[in-house]
Amino acid sequence: MSIRKSFATKLIVGILVLTMIIFTASLGVLFSQSRHLIREEALNRSSSVLNTTLQRLSRNLMVIETATNTYCWMIERSFEPDSLMALTDRLVRLNPSIDGCSVSAEPYVFPEYGRQFSVYSIRQGDSIISTVEAPYEYFQRIWYKKARETEDDCWVVFFDDIDTLEVALEGMLASYCKPIRRRDGSIQGIISTDLSLLRLSDIISEEKPYPNSYFVMLDGEGRYMIHPDKSKLFYQTIFTGTDPRHQRDIIALGHEMTAGNKGSLAVKIDGKDCLVSYQPVPGTEWSLALICPDSDVLAGYHQLSFILGPLLILGLLIIIVLCNRTINHAIYPINELLEKTQAIASGNMEVYIPKSPRQDAIGSLQNSFASMLSSLNFHIGIARYSSEQTKQRNEELAKATQLVEEANKQKSAFIQNVSHQIRTPLNILMGFAQILREPVTPSSDNAICEALPEEEMKSITGMMSHNSKLLRRILLMLFDSSEVGIQEELNNLQRDKLSCNSLAQMTISDAKRIYPDLNINFVTNVPDDLCTITSRLYLKRSLREILYNAAKYSDGKHVTLLVERRGDNICFIVEDKGKGISEEDRKNIFNFFIKVDDLSEGLGLGLPLAKRHAENLGGDLTLDTDYHEGCRFILELPLA
Repeated sequence: MSIRKSFATKLIVGILVLTMIIFTASLGVLFSQSRHLIREEALNRSSSVLNTTLQRLSRNLMVIETATNTYCWMIERSFEPDSLMALTDRLVRLNPSIDGCSVSAEPYVFPEYGRQFSVYSIRQGDSIISTVEAPYEYFQRIWYKKARETEDDCWVVFFDDIDTLEVALEGMLASYCKPIRRRDGSIQGIISTDLSLLRLSDIISEEKPYPNSYFVMLDGEGRYMIHPDKSKLFYQTIFTGTDPRHQRDIIALGHEMTAGNKGSLAVKIDGKDCLVSYQPVPGTEWSLALICPDSDVLAGYHQLSFILGPLLILGLLIIIVLCNRTINHAIYPINELLEKTQAIASGNMEVYIPKSPRQDAIGSLQNSFASMLSSLNFHIGIARYSSEQTKQRNEELAKATQLVEEANKQKSAFIQNVSHQIRTPLNILMGFAQILREPVTPSSDNAICEALPEEEMKSITGMMSHNSKLLRRILLMLFDSSEVGIQEELNNLQRDKLSCNSLAQMTISDAKRIYPDLNINFVTNVPDDLCTITSRLYLKRSLREILYNAAKYSDGKHVTLLVERRGDNICFIVEDKGKGISEEDRKNIFNFFIKVDDLSEGLGLGLPLAKRHAENLGGDLTLDTDYHEGCRFILELPLA
């Protein structure tokens, strides 16, 4: 117990223990783990070289892919024989990484050339040769067939049995193939950019971690693409000639590489133990492996005795450093505690003092300060929380008061608006009713005067009918906006099969009964037999409100109702040429009881109700903000 509480004793024991650990660990690791460490270092080194090589290879492949994709875009827009030859020539000429490029068309794309048409540009020395290839059945070649079947870009390796490309390594080529598409998305040809495996081999072999290490690259089927023994290229796989009983490690390596995995294995190759690191080549089905013979990897292991002396000196230096660090670590809590207490004294209560597991005086001191700070923060936190809660409640109360005041204002304004909107047509009806009710004045011969002229009577009855319809519309909107109206709408959404064009024409007729002078141009892009399954009542109400809105806020001469189909939806589009709606008012046009123009007739219910009807029918009503000649509203509903 005294040792655990004595700082000096603890410091001495710690130094002695560290000294024993350092010497024991140094000698034990030196003789028992040296081989393991060397192999680990070799693995890291080979992995680093492999990563570097893969990055260099990927950059070259990416340059070819980027150039091909760029020119493919131009080829798709200029898919003509002369343009194709010029573009392939330019692609090879401006990209030194590319050894050749061909563009091969689908059958009979150019009838004047027959079934096949292919242009090819090849780099030969410092010059570029471009030509139209002689007809041959290239449709079954791997570079054409694979891109055509997958309809996507890909890397392939193939054997150039014609061997027209002098830069090919034993006739083998790596080719990036990409479909060339028409505007409708169909394929009209394949572009293929070639890279000789000789160049690829030079890129990969630029750096080796050991004198006798070498690279091997396999394709997706395990065939050798790069190997020091050129007799194995393309025609042999990693599994060729392997004995499953004695060469399981090579078979396991082959399966790992063809599966696109990443890792390392210890493999016996040609009777020699080797360390193999492998990784897939990004964007391809290839896999690259770096093979390092153990004889190279462990060459330094045999020289271990020559570094024993420096290692012991290094161990002593480490002990000195660790002793210094141990002492500093022992007094570090005191310095840290001093800094934090000074910060607390200056008023910074955000300081954190952790609990210490130590049982000596320093640990007890730190724990006491931590408890004191925790208690202070707790009480300060309670006070701060109470203050914040009070502030939050005051803010909520102020917001609630403001909302109540706004609601009262809105209610008063709405009641006044309703009174005005109802009073005007009522006054008109009552006035005309009074005229019709007055007795006819007798003439000089005591005969009853003739009735009002027929035209005047028609005008009076028309005005009475118009205003009675306005009253009915106002009462209907008030009912629809109520809770009872909302529930009735949800309960009575009876859906029928309706002709889109007929429904639009009936709605135009209804609108003209209210606004006889309204000129509505009807345009349809759908056949008359196109039907939608929806509610006749609420769809007509929504369309009528949009047409009423166009009649009120436009010149009434250029109103258009357009019917068109968009996928599985039917759209009823109403546009007019008027003053339109300002940007600051657009966000409020679908809010209930809000009017853009307070002096205009209406209750601010038409557009909100129309939008609600549309949403209950499974669609939506929106304002087209890209239309600037007036207003354009789009009512979109599903066909089924």
